[in-house]
Amino acid sequence: MATRIRLNVNGKERVVLVDPDTPLLYVLRDRLQLRGPKFGCGLAQCGACTVLLNGAATRSCIYPVSAVGSQPVVTVEGLPKKFEQAFTAEQAAQCGYCIPGMMVGAAGLLQENQHPSEAQIRIALNGNLCRCGAHLRILRAVKRAAGETS
Repeated sequence: MATRIRLNVNGKERVVLVDPDTPLLYVLRDRLQLRGPKFGCGLAQCGACTVLLNGAATRSCIYPVSAVGSQPVVTVEGLPKKFEQAFTAEQAAQCGYCIPGMMVGAAGLLQENQHPSEAQIRIALNGNLCRCGAHLRILRAVKRAAGETS
């Protein structure tokens, strides 16, 4: 049975009429037309659907929309431009499918640690799969977003 659910997404209040068990990913993509979070595996193992939920990187493909409550949701569309600029400058995307999840994961890390080591970046992004082999450029992009390179 559909229920009215109020969400704060990218700083805007949104109300959706949806089954409470619907994964947050489907609400973001299908109801709110936010195409950044991607459907990858549907099992929270690839990271393509990553969003920030109250500042923490969260896999939206398995997270029921009813569990969001008043926690703010941030998708790649709501990130500061420095992430897009850093990933572009480092040419960190090839096919681009994983990049929204990588950028959101990096944003979550940088909220906790403004100057992470390479090892900390690798650990934070470990659950985000990339098949293109752009890992080294992604690491450089995260460092750039942290202000460690120019």
